[in-house]
Amino acid sequence: MATWSGFFKQSSFKQSSFKQADAMASVDARDAMRAQMDPFRLRSLPNDDIYFFAKRIDNSKVIRQADPTAREEMGSAMVAAVLLMVLAVSIIMPKAAWMLEGYKLESLKQEHQTLLDQKRDLEVREARLLSPERLAGLAKEINLTTPGADQIVHLEGPEAAALAANRAPATVSADSSAAAQNH
Repeated sequence: MATWSGFFKQSSFKQSSFKQADAMASVDARDAMRAQMDPFRLRSLPNDDIYFFAKRIDNSKVIRQADPTAREEMGSAMVAAVLLMVLAVSIIMPKAAWMLEGYKLESLKQEHQTLLDQKRDLEVREARLLSPERLAGLAKEINLTTPGADQIVHLEGPEAAALAANRAPATVSADSSAAAQNH
């Protein structure tokens, strides 16, 4: 520190340190004087002498200027949102359609099973109605008897079927039964 700049810096440091020491002494003296006046008073806080206040600002007359880049940014954001929605719908819709078709398939399977059960019930009912024991019981109720040998006509070939369609079954004579047997 043999240079003049070092000497001036050192002396200015000593002067500033003396100023700081004086300031600290004055703060300590002030605090001591306050403590003597009112022993329950707290020491002062830093920046205690600074006051902040809120000023009401009226922005009703301020007009926002149009930003030309904001319109482009908003348009590109809208296009991106629409593309995102189209992408989401294109991903979700097939899965939703598959799920709905699965529900339809299950309902059709249940309907098919219900129809099979109904068909089985109808077949059982038909078999009961056409059973020989039931038909014999119905025949006895309305006094039906077994036909005699002369009342039976055996049809053979296509002409016999036409002959049987033209004749009434109750008026079958012995001559026609003999002719039918010869044919």
